Amino acid sequence: MTSDLPTEMRALQVRELAPDFAGCSVETVPVPQPQTGEILVRIRASALGFPDLLMTEGGYQFKPDLPSIPGGEGAGEVVALGDGAGDYAVGDEVAVGGLTGGFGEYACYPAAHIRRKPANLSFAQAAAFQSAYLTAYVALVRRGQLTPGEWVLVHGAAGGVGLAAVDLAKALGARVIASSSSNAKLAVVEREYNPDALVNVAGGFREEVKAITGGGADIIYDPIGGDIFDESTRCIAFDGRILVIGFTSGRFATLKTNIALIKCFSVVGVRAGEYGRHHPDKGRENLDIIWSLAEAGRIKPRVHDVLPLTSWRDAFDEMRGRKVVGRVVIDPSR
Repeated sequence: MTSDLPTEMRALQVRELAPDFAGCSVETVPVPQPQTGEILVRIRASALGFPDLLMTEGGYQFKPDLPSIPGGEGAGEVVALGDGAGDYAVGDEVAVGGLTGGFGEYACYPAAHIRRKPANLSFAQAAAFQSAYLTAYVALVRRGQLTPGEWVLVHGAAGGVGLAAVDLAKALGARVIASSSSNAKLAVVEREYNPDALVNVAGGFREEVKAITGGGADIIYDPIGGDIFDESTRCIAFDGRILVIGFTSGRFATLKTNIALIKCFSVVGVRAGEYGRHHPDKGRENLDIIWSLAEAGRIKPRVHDVLPLTSWRDAFDEMRGRKVVGRVVIDPSR
């Protein structure tokens, strides 16, 4: 540990798995020390995701030992290095990824989980774009086999993974329909990302999508599931692909296979991180590509709000209440 670093820090701790974030509080804890192959980062921004919320209740597949510090992806400055931590130096601005640790002032990460921050992105943007755009890339390109000119219907287009899909699909030459149940959110998406069409799903959407596309969407990007998935099977094009990203509606959908048979469409599961673990070379290539797109300014990660650590509850409530367009970010240094 570098001598001029503090020995204690503030962090959001989960001490008990409980509903309504009752087991969470900001506490003073020791600053971690980097071990062999690790890098200590002063966190300047950490993006909030639904897995962070679920882990406070034990509702996510990964269950860290308690007490734990949530926060899966962030950005900050290198402040100390363990032995064999690669070619980073103190002061380097980096983006970091993991499953925990981001909602503290400092966190340690294996060098393999760190990349240099794109110079044209703020700390908040660098924290916000990683998992969302990686998911969108694996979904649209690796699993969906997107080709330029195809129609892509993106459900939940104002959320983190949905907005990334809108942005990336446009960058890859697709024609994009952005969907949401909120006209106010759709107005933001239209103003900042210029999709080819907008659909409010509140009153049903299949006939509108069929009219826009001339028969059905080639790809449907679905992080919602439930009733949205059910109706999506009614407006998918022949030989189309429905990409299953998640189930934020809370209901797993059941597919009537006669519909898939008649329309000859595919239902394709997407787990971006698992895809990279099964295909390490492609996984590294996926990250290289989204980093290159960010560095070239071809994608525009949107930060809805940046809140201090003391306002963590407001951040969690904004996400749980679906008030966010893009990502909400916590700055533990504030």
